[in-house]
Amino acid sequence: MRACVLTATGGIDKLAIIDVPDASAPGAGEVRVRIRAAALNHLDLFVADGLPGGGTAERFPFVVGADGAGVVETVGPGVTNVQPADRVLINPGISDCTCEFCRAGEHSLCVNYRLLGEHLPGTMAELVTVPAQNVVRGPNLSPALTWAEAAAFSLVTLTAWRMLVTRAQLKAGETALIWGIGGGVSLTAMRIAKLVGARVIVTSSDDAKLAAAKQLGADVTLNHRTQQVAAEVRALTNKRGVDVVVENVGAATWDDSLRCLRRGGRLVTCGATSGPQVHLDLRRVFWHHWSILGSTMGNAAEYAEVVGRLAKGELRPVVDRVYPLDHARDAYERLARGEQLGKLVVELP
Repeated sequence: MRACVLTATGGIDKLAIIDVPDASAPGAGEVRVRIRAAALNHLDLFVADGLPGGGTAERFPFVVGADGAGVVETVGPGVTNVQPADRVLINPGISDCTCEFCRAGEHSLCVNYRLLGEHLPGTMAELVTVPAQNVVRGPNLSPALTWAEAAAFSLVTLTAWRMLVTRAQLKAGETALIWGIGGGVSLTAMRIAKLVGARVIVTSSDDAKLAAAKQLGADVTLNHRTQQVAAEVRALTNKRGVDVVVENVGAATWDDSLRCLRRGGRLVTCGATSGPQVHLDLRRVFWHHWSILGSTMGNAAEYAEVVGRLAKGELRPVVDRVYPLDHARDAYERLARGEQLGKLVVELP
């Protein structure tokens, strides 16, 4: 099968489009999906660079891509939730469903949790084999959900839902600050925040992205290249600060994120694109009763919830650009430059 692979770690120049062995035939409880589209996440850049601790475990060539959607080709013994020819979305988080966290319904805390395209061969190939519990039928929408939209949905929507709804428990009438609105998680977080009735302040260094975010529902937009975000937020909130800060930038924004937070506020983070090491004065944390919340992906119940929201016509993904498989590296390069607003997708023939 044709696939986009890493031939080594060290950057996106190690990507290649080559023929690799077909994904394995499905075993008990598994399905093999013929991929129609795969979407990029910032995680894919980290995998290409080489994540600390291995990730790809030196298994080259390594098929990249966490997000994907396609058609069920074959099913293994015992599979009843889908059948061949079903159009499906793929949840890229693989849990063992046996550990104490899985038994408690917290699948993304699984002690053996793995992600497609990081720990396991990914979705940017003609075929991928996954547990049947990780696929759901694509909902019927009007107009129909495109393959690009289907591929762009799962990772960022599940991540943002858990961050805003489950972890930070954002409520109607509260105010949230969301950094870097061009990214998929940030853009989806903004839309979820508006869905629950919150006021949303977003940032970007690109005025065109801010204008687009305004059209998509942002209440206030700030250019973090030309404006002092913390000062602006304090002024906008009469020095009170915001109820929730959504962080995935890390070192570059951490101090300002805390300056923007009200007493008793919640900061929720799922990433560290600018670096993982931050300064934290614990005296400020306990004095202001701040909650610092980590979040990664989500559980099966949350995934069912966001798919249900999609079926209602809510949270439909914003797709920035679509590339053919042979031009997958162009998608990576656009992501690396931070030029996108929404998701970058690679379609397979």
